[in-house]
Amino acid sequence: MIPKNTICLWYDGAALDAARFYAETFPDSTVGAIHRAPGDYPAGRQGDVLMVEFSVVGIPCIGLNGGPGVRHSEAFSFQVSTADQAETDRLWNAIVGNGGEESACGWCRDRWGVSWQITPRVLMEAVTDPDPAVARRAFEAMMQMRKIDVAAIEAARRG
Repeated sequence: MIPKNTICLWYDGAALDAARFYAETFPDSTVGAIHRAPGDYPAGRQGDVLMVEFSVVGIPCIGLNGGPGVRHSEAFSFQVSTADQAETDRLWNAIVGNGGEESACGWCRDRWGVSWQITPRVLMEAVTDPDPAVARRAFEAMMQMRKIDVAAIEAARRG
């Protein structure tokens, strides 16, 4: 069954590699159908992998090998909620350690340029706390981080 809404991510020939990495790294992620180009196109030849159907944490996606013309930006990111520091570390390290790069406040970018927010639940609870002082302390702590440190967020929350 074709989903009504699917995220389409543009790659420069690496859609299948990216989909496989996501399926190996994130729970509830799979690689589905692989579609080959029925003819030559500007970024490839007949028979090359043109599109890959996959899911990331249950979200249906298509990877399109459209060529080098379009780059990813932070304007789109996957936000993945994590249960604890161990899960945060595992996902962060998988992305950054596989040719990705760190950014600020729990953001990182994979080697294909897709942005990710690896976000412990405790962080979201803290920065949305009904007590403005708690939310501010947690927010200020987060602003100093790259990968989120759960213990530091919990300490900031407590004051």
